[in-house]
Amino acid sequence: MYPPEPWHLRGQMYLSVFLVPMRAVPPLPEVLGAAVRPLSFGGRAAIGAAWVDYQPGGVLHYRELLSAVLTHEHGRPRVSITDIWVDSVASREGGRRLWGIPKELAGFTLDADEDLVDATAATPEGAPIASALVRLKRRVPGRFPLGFTVAQALDGKVKRTPVRGRSNVRTASAAWRPDPEGALGHLAGRRPVLTLAITDFWLVFGRTAEDRAAARTRHP
Repeated sequence: MYPPEPWHLRGQMYLSVFLVPMRAVPPLPEVLGAAVRPLSFGGRAAIGAAWVDYQPGGVLHYRELLSAVLTHEHGRPRVSITDIWVDSVASREGGRRLWGIPKELAGFTLDADEDLVDATAATPEGAPIASALVRLKRRVPGRFPLGFTVAQALDGKVKRTPVRGRSNVRTASAAWRPDPEGALGHLAGRRPVLTLAITDFWLVFGRTAEDRAAARTRHP
């Protein structure tokens, strides 16, 4: 039903970062919460919310809305996804089974032109999840590396998954309208402190054969 690890993906991402009081951060699964902690910025956590359009050229193409908290594990930075919706059954099943990413299905509109993105997401029953209007601004010269580790709970353990790639970047601004009573209610009424458009990216999500060989060498 879904491609094997790793997934090679291409597309566009519209990312906003919010600073949210620690008490409002969605709880992590017990096994994950015992291993990682949200990074604190003056008593607030950094939560990223993003619309992603995975486009043809990768192993899957679909749309996505996610929210993730920036965490650390003994000082090493991690990204832990708390809420995520996709419009692909293959992506949902693969994300859950391979990496413990709690994907749910949703319906999307994602209308983008050169400088404006109008996005909405709703449950399969039609209940609103969130919408946003993103205005794209200046292009940042160059092409930038992407690299981070996703930490999730899978089968009673912590699953750590490498993500790496490259992208173009544009500055942007965004007005988010999450459903106050929904899963992203902790972002309702808040303004992002940073918004970026991660454009024309390519990603390798998951461990390659070389990664697994290196791990066996380190831990025979």
